[in-house]
Amino acid sequence: MLLRQLEYLAALSREGHFARAAEVCHVSQPALSSGIRKLEGELGVQIVRRGQRFEGFTPEGAEVLLWAQHVIAEQEALRQTLTSMRGGLTGVLRLGAIPTALSVASSLTAPLRAEHPLVRFSLESMSSREIVSRLNDFEIDVGMTYVDGEPLGRVRVVPLYRERYVFLTPADGEFAGRDSISWAEAASAELCLLMPVMQNRRILDGYFAESGVGVRPVVETDTISAIYAHVASMKLSSVIPHTWLSTFGIPEGVRVLRLPRPKRPYHVGLVLAGRHRESMLARAVVDMARQIDIGRELDRSLTARLGATSSPPADGGSR
Repeated sequence: MLLRQLEYLAALSREGHFARAAEVCHVSQPALSSGIRKLEGELGVQIVRRGQRFEGFTPEGAEVLLWAQHVIAEQEALRQTLTSMRGGLTGVLRLGAIPTALSVASSLTAPLRAEHPLVRFSLESMSSREIVSRLNDFEIDVGMTYVDGEPLGRVRVVPLYRERYVFLTPADGEFAGRDSISWAEAASAELCLLMPVMQNRRILDGYFAESGVGVRPVVETDTISAIYAHVASMKLSSVIPHTWLSTFGIPEGVRVLRLPRPKRPYHVGLVLAGRHRESMLARAVVDMARQIDIGRELDRSLTARLGATSSPPADGGSR
């Protein structure tokens, strides 16, 4: 059994197509198919369901795939360890982050790059469910997601910050001159919010429900940039995580108001697969997270945006 044959299986799982899997493995399609058939012969089981096209894995094949992904991950971890011992951490740190946390990722990647200049990064926007799935399939090293919301399964959690919320609204609109607003009042505005399939939106819907109201946004989207664009161009309002202010600021002609602290706050953190040893790169980003109090820095930035009357609670809300 060759490591290369296991890599063929992992690529086929990711791509779901023989030709594309062969392309990412830099081999011909016949060579990839032959390698998988040889593996089947060596193990004495059928691994792949074959028809006119790739039709998935047999039950035995699914078990072989899990084993293959584990072996490949361990091989990469060993390579990173040996490289680090020779004089410096290198490789690609694969990060998956929920859209609302993407802008915070640089708080970790920038100092990590400064400490380990040979490290490169692959950062993708994913749903919280996709993050857990791809962690378990060894397709990413670390995730950034809500850690005390929907079930995450067997993962290791490193909390980073408590998510807070503010209200963006036209400076000359119905809430002009206000410094704060209730959740019920926010629900009455013409809103642009993230889509209901996104966990952040489900959290906000829960907060509105606690105040006895529901929302019917004028615009629903799955990107931060679209929310900012519509708030500015259509004079809509929005409820956003406080983390966005640090990166994207406040659009011209828009003001930011405080919202009451919800009864149940949600925390964003790092998640790592709990069933295998993490790589050196994953360990490095966890170490960096423990050195930097991201929550406190975000609260300081929010205080600067809102002014002295909106200072964070005494605990700083960081951990």
